[in-house]
Amino acid sequence: MRLLTAIAGALLAALSLAPATASAAPEDPEMSPMIIGGSYASNFPYAARLFANGRENCSATKIAPQWILTAEHCVASTSARYTFRAGSLDQTSGGEMVTGTQVIKHSSADLALVKVTPSMSGPFSPLVASVQNGQTVQLYGWGATCRNQPEINCQSRYLKVANTRVTSTNGRDYRGGVAISVYRIDGIAAGGDSGGPMFANGRQVGVASTSNRETVSNYTSINHAPYRDWIRRTAGV
Repeated sequence: MRLLTAIAGALLAALSLAPATASAAPEDPEMSPMIIGGSYASNFPYAARLFANGRENCSATKIAPQWILTAEHCVASTSARYTFRAGSLDQTSGGEMVTGTQVIKHSSADLALVKVTPSMSGPFSPLVASVQNGQTVQLYGWGATCRNQPEINCQSRYLKVANTRVTSTNGRDYRGGVAISVYRIDGIAAGGDSGGPMFANGRQVGVASTSNRETVSNYTSINHAPYRDWIRRTAGV
């Protein structure tokens, strides 16, 4: 599986699996709404768009007034300045702009928690629910909507959602951690969706880690008890 693309230049330099950089271009208004596939989200107040040094980079969720959950590979650079637009479906306006003041990375899974300032208003992403093979789950993100050009050229301005089917609750994420593996129903994750949430029965169960950008994605399982305990110890939720 290829690592979901991190767009910031510092991350691109570090990730050999990421495509070459390109200047951002507006999304083609004639293109059907996609993550790659899927549709536009109509109500998702938990979302946070991650920017590295001011450039669109990854997706994330706000889980507490001062805490954002994302993928470890999205915040791998120690020199980047991370900011977030939280609580808006539009990555260019609305919501609240906050700045990361501390990045805490999980020791073995593709998970990271970012402490931010100022504090964010709710609601916050509700965490964990039961997940079974064959279940339909939702993926959310601002990632690429295309495969035929550099993915930074078709990052979505508006948050998108795709339905997928769980094929395993014991898959592997980018760092070898426990992941929920899913197969495309009407869409799949792509570059820029990294760090974004998987939802099941209205609750977050995973964080985007890898994808083949066609049919299969792996989301680090926050249902996995050690990961859930780590989030609770670190962020208090």
